Amino acid sequence: MKIALACDHGAFALKEKVRGWLTEAGYEVRDFGCYGPESVDYPDYALPAAEAVARHEADRGVLLCTTGIGVSISANKVRGVRCALCTDTMTARMTREHNDTNALAMGAGVVGENLAKEILFTWLETPFSGAARHQRRIDKISAYESQT
Repeated sequence: MKIALACDHGAFALKEKVRGWLTEAGYEVRDFGCYGPESVDYPDYALPAAEAVARHEADRGVLLCTTGIGVSISANKVRGVRCALCTDTMTARMTREHNDTNALAMGAGVVGENLAKEILFTWLETPFSGAARHQRRIDKISAYESQT
């Protein structure tokens, strides 16, 4: 599975950890930056990573900033991306089972390393349920996107 990974300066250290965990687990990682702790603007990194997911150059995206809010807002502006901001494993599991999300946002200042790792792998390893009611709702979102 190919993962588009991006962060801003507030989550640079966590991004480096996430990249290592993903690589160690056998995922192919494309790192969209940022590449150091100097202050940057999160849309400059989150948007290209989300676009890679939308173009199917990556299967999923993992986006990080201090709270996860900025990168999730940015990613959700990209047509075809369904990004969920997760702060626990239950939301990570549910957003895959019910919403078939293709991008995960986390806040480095909100979740610690251990919880981030649990959230990440719960999200990656949980399949979409395929239940008709969930697919119907996703289809409504996609139909709305195509109208705008």
